[in-house]
Amino acid sequence: MSLTLLHNLTSDYLDAARRLSPPKKRRRIVAYVESYDDVAFWRTLLSEFETDECCFQVMLPSQTSLSKGKKTVLLNTLNADKLGGSLIACVDSDYDFLMQGATALSRHINRNPYVLQTYAYAIENYLCCAETLHDVCVQATLNDRQLLDFPEFMRRYSRLAYPLFLWHIWFYRRHDNATFPMYDFNRFVRLQEISLEHPYRCLDDMRRRVDSKLSELRTRYPQDIEHVDALGRELTPLGLTPDTTYLYIQGHHLMDGVVMKLLNPVCTQLRREREKEIRRLAVHDKQFRNELTAYENCLAGVRLVLKKNDGYKELYLYRWMREDVQRILEKK
Repeated sequence: MSLTLLHNLTSDYLDAARRLSPPKKRRRIVAYVESYDDVAFWRTLLSEFETDECCFQVMLPSQTSLSKGKKTVLLNTLNADKLGGSLIACVDSDYDFLMQGATALSRHINRNPYVLQTYAYAIENYLCCAETLHDVCVQATLNDRQLLDFPEFMRRYSRLAYPLFLWHIWFYRRHDNATFPMYDFNRFVRLQEISLEHPYRCLDDMRRRVDSKLSELRTRYPQDIEHVDALGRELTPLGLTPDTTYLYIQGHHLMDGVVMKLLNPVCTQLRREREKEIRRLAVHDKQFRNELTAYENCLAGVRLVLKKNDGYKELYLYRWMREDVQRILEKK
């Protein structure tokens, strides 16, 4: 028997043996998340790391009740013996990442390698990633014309919000939730009605509100000015800069008070343009109605498209989360 034939027979035998042998059991890691909305986001991240040896199961924090939320996730994992080996927690950072140990909760989240956090305030901040918003409009309208430079708009918005945000975080770090609370900050950085003809005009209104509040805070608390400036320098390594502030403010406020106020008029205009094009090109009324119906049947709601947005994967905060998952898997 030739060596080649012997080699082929041996290879065939080994292949058959591998097929008949029971598959190796995969290491299963349960990932507790805060709510229904969080399941898809964390599944998107964790799926990238599944192999023949390891898989993840994303679950709500309680299997015995309908309790949800960050506190429930952390309570379920705080004293869990299996945390790390087969159990991890996945939570929104809220302000805990920026607190950097100023509170007991932030210490637990930032120092526990088996608690994954968003680094951005919440999942909504990822969904509202400025570089992805044009694609959201395209998916919602099937019209690829760019009416607004979303990254530039969000940069300008962030630069305006940044100095006021530092004051807000300064009081928050001092456990002072009365002087300049979140709802008050959100009120100053909420957008009013947006005109597509003059889209940056709404930022002028915001600038006047922000400048007025900044003047008030600096007048009332002059002794804190240098500390607020120092806080800005301290938070820069955490990714908070004048250009990225929108990623760290409350996620629901960002989505409802800023981004949806941009997307709605843009998408409305893009749909109208497409409908006018169909009317212009239709040979007769029946063709117009049929084509318009076909177009409308392909559309999806803007908010639904935004909630399914997954174009944020190039964001530096998402890269940090990837690195955290990799570190978990490398631990024995």
